[in-house]
Amino acid sequence: MTPTVEPAQGNHRATYREVLAEPRFRLLFSTRAVAITADALRITTFSVLVFSSTGSALLSAVAFGIGFIPQLFGSLLLGSLADRLPSRALITGGYALTCATALLLALVRMPVAASLGVVALVSLATPVFHGASSRLVAQSLEGDAYVLGRSLNNIAGAGAQLFGLALGGAAVAALGPRRALAVSAVLYLGCALAVRIRLPLLRPGTSGGTPGSAGGDGGAVRASLQGAGLLLRGRTVRRLMLAQWLPVALVAGAEGLIVAYAGEHRFAPGRYAVLMGCLPVGMLVGDLLVGRLLRPRARERLVVPLVALAGLPLIGFAAEPGVGVSSCLLLLSGLGYAYGLGLQRPFLDALPQDGHGQAFGLLGSGSMTLQGVGPVCLGAVAAGMGTGGAIALAGGAVALTAGWILTWHPPTSPVPVPNHSTGSENGTEYRACSSPAR
Repeated sequence: MTPTVEPAQGNHRATYREVLAEPRFRLLFSTRAVAITADALRITTFSVLVFSSTGSALLSAVAFGIGFIPQLFGSLLLGSLADRLPSRALITGGYALTCATALLLALVRMPVAASLGVVALVSLATPVFHGASSRLVAQSLEGDAYVLGRSLNNIAGAGAQLFGLALGGAAVAALGPRRALAVSAVLYLGCALAVRIRLPLLRPGTSGGTPGSAGGDGGAVRASLQGAGLLLRGRTVRRLMLAQWLPVALVAGAEGLIVAYAGEHRFAPGRYAVLMGCLPVGMLVGDLLVGRLLRPRARERLVVPLVALAGLPLIGFAAEPGVGVSSCLLLLSGLGYAYGLGLQRPFLDALPQDGHGQAFGLLGSGSMTLQGVGPVCLGAVAAGMGTGGAIALAGGAVALTAGWILTWHPPTSPVPVPNHSTGSENGTEYRACSSPAR
């Protein structure tokens, strides 16, 4: 069943209790939170392991980000599998594969280049099982419940990331990096077993002529490339993807300069950790407030102001502030991340009916790739104008993105209207409601 937005229910506000009452979502939500904890533990521990083996800060940074950039290629080449294969098999297989990877890194002493290659190769498959999981969430929740489900995932993701980072530091100190990697493998294994045992076997949707079509000839790679091309050629989908990619990538680039900023300004040891924690705390609070307190139409009207909020505080770094002011600026920027909740319903409505898995995989992999590229680009800028100036430049770019979104984002939620003509994009025509439906 594909969620729809009915005109009479378009402004109904769901609750987190309603969302968590759905057993399928509750399972996916809980395993995802555990998996994100394991991800943070594995990524940081692997980075420590590479640094301890090589003494190279560059290789350590590469180890931290090596699992991000290949995801876009995986989505382009394999993304259609998220719609063509059973969700339970894909999600279980994804967790099992990451479990095996963590165990391999923990138990086998490979050359650094080989270990980096293993992580990069496995990350190619990440968009497939993430796309299958997101497709299943979209099938399980309708209307505003879907948006709140995404909000809960964001909140849990921020909290799990913070916990995973803390757990990683404690595990490395107590057990060493290799045994800490084994701990992450145990967490992945628990997720795989939970999904395999508790998630029912569901058949993927099948119909021809759209992304994810099971009947296409030429295999998964050709179908994936064709599906990605179809998605990105649609102006509505392309705009909504860029709107979800660009601000996050720019802020992530600024976040990647925080350690260097603290070092340049000789902040006390450990202060950089306080600054690093401000963005995820702001994200968590923003998602909770916007998701719980605002109605759907209000969230969608606030997309542009919230994008601006994500960028404008960062411009304050041009003044080279101290720890206290910097913390407040980063916290405010994190609050603006809640803008994404106002784009969830329009994005879902704009997708082809049976291409949800590939679309969600492409959305996630594109975001992760740009978050890996952003720090590199801003790091190059910082070499010429200093970290404070580079962070401010990122904030200004986010503000410009808000202006771009303002030129096309409708002030109210679009209501899908069936259109049987051949000239409409994705077979659906959108019109803005003149007033919120009651």
